[in-house]
Amino acid sequence: MTSKPDEQTSLFGLPSPSERRKLGDALRTETLGGMMLLGAAVVALILANTPLSDTYQSVSDHHFGIPALGLDLSMGHWASDGILTIFFFVAGIELKRELLVGELRKPAAAALPVIAAVCGMVVPALFYVAVNIPGNGQMDGWAVPMATDIAFALGVLAVIGTNLPSGIRAFLLTLAIVDDLGAILVIAVFYTSSLNWYAFAGAVAGLALFWVMHHKLRIRGWYVYVPLALVIWALMYNSGVHATVAGVAMGMLLRVHLRKDAEGNDAEEVSPAEHIEHLIRPLSAGFAVPVFALFAAGVSVSGSALGEAVKQPEALGVAAGLVLGKIIGVFGGTYLAARFTRAQLNPDLSWSDVAGVSMLAGIGFTVSLLVTELAFTDEGTIEHVKAAVLIGSLISAVAACLLLKVRDAKYRQLWEAETRDEDLDGVADIDQEEDLSARPAEARRRAEMRARLEQLGKGDSSARGGGTPED
Repeated sequence: MTSKPDEQTSLFGLPSPSERRKLGDALRTETLGGMMLLGAAVVALILANTPLSDTYQSVSDHHFGIPALGLDLSMGHWASDGILTIFFFVAGIELKRELLVGELRKPAAAALPVIAAVCGMVVPALFYVAVNIPGNGQMDGWAVPMATDIAFALGVLAVIGTNLPSGIRAFLLTLAIVDDLGAILVIAVFYTSSLNWYAFAGAVAGLALFWVMHHKLRIRGWYVYVPLALVIWALMYNSGVHATVAGVAMGMLLRVHLRKDAEGNDAEEVSPAEHIEHLIRPLSAGFAVPVFALFAAGVSVSGSALGEAVKQPEALGVAAGLVLGKIIGVFGGTYLAARFTRAQLNPDLSWSDVAGVSMLAGIGFTVSLLVTELAFTDEGTIEHVKAAVLIGSLISAVAACLLLKVRDAKYRQLWEAETRDEDLDGVADIDQEEDLSARPAEARRRAEMRARLEQLGKGDSSARGGGTPED
């Protein structure tokens, strides 16, 4: 049986059964979305590097909207400022759920992925700065290599067919959630050039109304919240704060705890946050992110364009941050956390597995491309930095796949141990063992019952003059 060290102090340890079920639901959707994201990125690159490039650029630059409300945007901006808000809405729900009822609510369990994620954001930014200071590059792009794209990473894993155990997948997902939080804070604080206080106050008032309707008045119905969400988004956009922050804020306002009845029992099967996340996640992974990628990933990858990109310190800093900064940051942060805390690496795994996940974290796509558009104004620089994001992500993906594929036989053993159901009751055997060990009273009751039956068996056997029955 696969060994299971204390999950509160185990790196890549097995999550709880309920967390594994939620993790499985989330990753199935993200994996399919990641494959669609890969497909959208390939289509964008084809459109941008064929005779269709003029048509592609014309569609991307086409403006429409409501100018009187300050919403006259190009197709590309509608994708990044509007549709991508759905992705950040789901990210806000994930973040709140993890902080209040998930693994991040336990400091011991959260410490490792949080430290790894923070180091995985800081070190790539330092790589960018180190390349751009001597090269006289623009320092505004320091945040571009910070993000990890979990959907893209899972799409890559689905393509190569590796079987990562739940502990590694949970670590990677938590890493991405903390990454998203860092990106949200960076976008809100560092990429807000000017602030329209009236529009911002209106957005805050809308969020307050959203909270009252959801928590106090208990109003239900998408037809009430969707119009309010659109108003909040429009006000946030006009305030100067990036509009996707509105999505995060609304996601974090949803209730994640189950409502209790008068007797203290659960009055509902799932919380509103979990229910809405289950409905919206396919829309985020299968529509919002691929559409954003379709308009954001269309860059020229000709020999001359790549040659120009190599000469730019901004592009070099981004590529170095994703390829080198991520693995050094995530691996180094994880090692230091394990070295100076009670955390232990799961004995079924090795530090090469940490290295593989660290390389996988170098796949920065969705948020990296978004920050690129916010950080730079020169179109040439934007194109070169986007090319660097794609190249850095590709190198990280290939390196991670090679390392993780070597260990795939071990991962398959762990996965089979996690999902084994020999009694065919629909519940994994490992979960039944954990449920019993988590209930000492139940374990004692069963032990007492076995002892009684054993004693009765001995009594019957003595009366018959037989020997001791088999255990």
